[in-house]
Amino acid sequence: MDKEARIIDDLMEKMIKKAMELGEKLPSENQLATAYRVPRITARKALMVLEERGYIYSVHGKGRFLKEAPIPIQLHLTGKVSFTDKMRQAGYNLTTKNAFCKKIDYEEKIFKILKATNRNTVYQIGRLRLIDDEPIAIHQSFVNELKFPQIAEDGPKIKSMFSYYRELGYTQFTSNQTLLSITFPTFSEQQLLSCSSMVPLIIVESDCLDVETGDVLEYTKILYRSDKFKYDITMQ
Repeated sequence: MDKEARIIDDLMEKMIKKAMELGEKLPSENQLATAYRVPRITARKALMVLEERGYIYSVHGKGRFLKEAPIPIQLHLTGKVSFTDKMRQAGYNLTTKNAFCKKIDYEEKIFKILKATNRNTVYQIGRLRLIDDEPIAIHQSFVNELKFPQIAEDGPKIKSMFSYYRELGYTQFTSNQTLLSITFPTFSEQQLLSCSSMVPLIIVESDCLDVETGDVLEYTKILYRSDKFKYDITMQ
């Protein structure tokens, strides 16, 4: 193991074992360089990796500090209740911003779920979710224009897809399946979520169906930040 990796592992072990208090100042680059008998640049690189991963933060002129505890979030994996309703019922201070509404190129997986052909137009509506003004997630809904002819006009104003569907007469929702995976943010996702490229994102993919007809209303892909929040995953 090289010296940089050893510094990272040692500091991570202290964090995991809670040998460091939240908000505690970390050893300086010079202190680490002396303790591990390495050049200062090696210690700096180790600290930069931990900062990119979201474990620590730096304050100009004061040093680097261990981040505060993540906010616990209950993440219910169903399509029966809107994310907005779930968060508000749980007492979170949630706000939503419409981030984008755009046509997408043909993608077999998404078009197949939406029962769309390559001659149809599918729109991607993105909403940025914030709790206490901290970005938590990007919600992306993919809908078939054939199913929702006004989506190009309505999409840029939508903050809750379930509210939009209710306005169109749909009342009950469900989903067939939910898939979880991990990714790292693209540059545009880093900007929206105010995170670095090294912060893992939790991906939750599902569909949304109208209970009465069984029609597929949308394909959903949600990107959750993993560094500031701790998720209690349930199937309620």
